[in-house]
Amino acid sequence: MNPMCLETQLDHLKLQKMFMCSSSQMIVRFPKCSLKLYMVPCNQIYGRSCTRSSAVGSSSEIRGKHDEGRASSSVFGPNNFRSSNNDLEEQLEELFNEVKTMIKLGKNDDAVDLLQANYEAVKEQVDSGAQGIEEAAILDVIALGYMALGDLKTVGFLMDVLNKIVNELNDEELLLDSILMHMGSMYSKLEKVESSICFYRRSLQIMEKKYGTRSSLLCTPLMGMAKVQGTSRKSDEAIKTYQRVIEILESSRGGETEDMIAPLCSLGNLLIKEGRNSDAEYTFNRVLNIYTRSYGEKDGRVGMAMYSLAQVKCAIGQVNEAIDLYKSAIQILKDSKHTELDDGILEKMRIDLAELLHVVGRGEEGRALLEECFLISEKLKGKENPSSVPHLVNLATSYSRSKNFAEAERLLRISLQIMMKTVPPDDPSITFPMLNLAVTLYNLHRDEEAERLALDALSIREKAFGKESLPVGEALDCLVSIQTRLEKDDSELLELLKRVLKIQEKAFGHDSEEVMETLKKTVHYLDKMGMKNEKYPLQKKLSILRNKHKQMAKY
Repeated sequence: MNPMCLETQLDHLKLQKMFMCSSSQMIVRFPKCSLKLYMVPCNQIYGRSCTRSSAVGSSSEIRGKHDEGRASSSVFGPNNFRSSNNDLEEQLEELFNEVKTMIKLGKNDDAVDLLQANYEAVKEQVDSGAQGIEEAAILDVIALGYMALGDLKTVGFLMDVLNKIVNELNDEELLLDSILMHMGSMYSKLEKVESSICFYRRSLQIMEKKYGTRSSLLCTPLMGMAKVQGTSRKSDEAIKTYQRVIEILESSRGGETEDMIAPLCSLGNLLIKEGRNSDAEYTFNRVLNIYTRSYGEKDGRVGMAMYSLAQVKCAIGQVNEAIDLYKSAIQILKDSKHTELDDGILEKMRIDLAELLHVVGRGEEGRALLEECFLISEKLKGKENPSSVPHLVNLATSYSRSKNFAEAERLLRISLQIMMKTVPPDDPSITFPMLNLAVTLYNLHRDEEAERLALDALSIREKAFGKESLPVGEALDCLVSIQTRLEKDDSELLELLKRVLKIQEKAFGHDSEEVMETLKKTVHYLDKMGMKNEKYPLQKKLSILRNKHKQMAKY
C-alpha cells in the first residue's frame, strides 16, 4: 500500500446531483410507408441541426473538406434519402433534436414519452412484417435518444431488435452505414466489445465501397473502432487503426491541419499506456507544433499540448524538462484565460507537478502548489466545503514526507471534521481522510488510536464496496501494518494478508509490484509460523517476481 499518494480524489464522493411539462404531440405521416412518427408541433422545435458527434462520441469528431464533398451535419452523416424519403430523414432529425432539447431543458419524462410513442408506432410495423431501412432508421434514432437519457437497459433491448433487422438488409441500402456506425458506438457504451467492432467494421466496408479506401469520411468509424480496440486490450490493432486515420488525413488534408489532433492525441495516450514512450513523445510533439503554428505560443490549446508532452517526458525520465513543461503549461492556461481558475484540468496539472517536485526533492515548491489549490477551492466554494478535503489531505501528505507529522495530523483532523459534518457517518468518502489519519498516527506511534480509525474505515468500506474490493484491500493493508506493531496474533495477521493478496492479484495482476510487496509479508509470517509447505511455493513466486522487477528497473 502507498497511503502517501499525492494524487488523490474523492472517487466515491458525489456532491453534485443531476436533476434531469409536457409538449403536445402530433402525428406526421410519411408518403412512402405507413409509419407514423410522433412529433411536437414544428413551431416548438428549437433547432434543426443535429451533429453526428452526438451519436458517436467526441473522439470521432473528424470534420472538414474532402474530395466527395462536405459531410452532412445530420445525424445520418453524408447520406441522403432521395425524393419522398427526404421527409423521413428530416423528421428523424426533428425527433432527435427535440429529444436532445427536452433533455437539455431537464424534461426527461417528456423525452421518454416521445420516444416511447414512436417506439410503439414502429413496433406495430415491425410486428406486421415491415423490417426495412425506414424501420431501422427510426429504431436507431430512438435508441440514440435513450442513450442520451442514460437508459442503457432500454438501449440494449432496442439493439437486439435493430440487430435482427440490419442483419437482413443489403449493404446498398441508403443510411445503413450511419446506422451501423451508431450501433457500433452504442454497443461500445454497453461494453459489448465484439459486437461494437463488428458493426463498425461493416459500416467501414460499406463506406469504403462508396467513397474509396482513402476517403476522410472513413475517419469517423475508424476512430470509433480504434477507441473500442484500445479499451478492450487490443492495443496493437488500435494503434494500427489510429495510424490509418492519420495517414488518410495526411493524404487528404495535409499533416499540419487541426483535424490531426484527435487521432494524434488518442494514439499518443495509447502509446504511453503501452510503454512506447519515445513514439508517444514524437506524437505529442506533433500536436504541440500544430497548435503552436495555428494559434501562437500563448494559446490555451498550446498549454494543454504541453501538459501531455510533460507527462511523456516524465515517463521517459526527463524530469527537469517535464517540470519546465508543466510550469509553462500552467502559466499559459492562467494567462490565456483558457480555463477557469478552479478548472479540474488546471488543478490536476498543479497536483501532478507538485508530486513530481516532491519526488525530486523540491518539496517546498510542490507544497506551494498544493496550498494554491486549497486556497482557490476555499475562496470559490467557501470554508469547510467538502471539495477542499482532497487538497487538505494532499497538504498533509506533503508535510508527512517532510516528517512534520504533527502538522499533517492537524490538517487531517480538519478534513475528517468537514466530512463528518457534511456526509452520513457510514458514507465511504469519510474513510479517505480517516485512513490517512490512521497512517499519520501510526507514524507518530499512537497505534491504538490508529487501529481504531483503520478498523472503522475498513468496516465502512466493506459495507459500501464489498469485502473483496480494492478500497477494502487498501484499508486491510494499513491495518496489517498497525496491528503488526501492536503484536497481534500472527495467524490473524496472516489471514488479513491473504485477503490483501487476493484483492491485489485481481486488481493489479499476479505479477504486479503491489502483489510482490504483499508476498514478502506473507512469506515472512509463514516462515515465522513454521508453515513450510505453504511457504515454499510463495517464496518461489516471490523470487521470480523480484528478478522480473529488477530487470524492469534496469531497463
